[in-house]
Amino acid sequence: GASGALAKMDGVQAGGNSTMVYFACEDCATEESRVAAAGGSVIHPKFSIGQHGCISIVSDSEGNMIGLHSMQ
Repeated sequence: GASGALAKMDGVQAGGNSTMVYFACEDCATEESRVAAAGGSVIHPKFSIGQHGCISIVSDSEGNMIGLHSMQ
């Protein structure tokens, strides 16, 4: 049941440690709102990716970036 995609992101070079894992959620804004309290930071608040839903980019307390994806 896992899916994946390749995407180009401005400011991120291919190779090295450029892989980003996205976690599916009901509404990425809800999960995004919990990041600061857990010691992380919001890199890019929720934004639309057109017909593919919305994403948020956040980092954990060690600076590792992850993506949050939702259809709403």
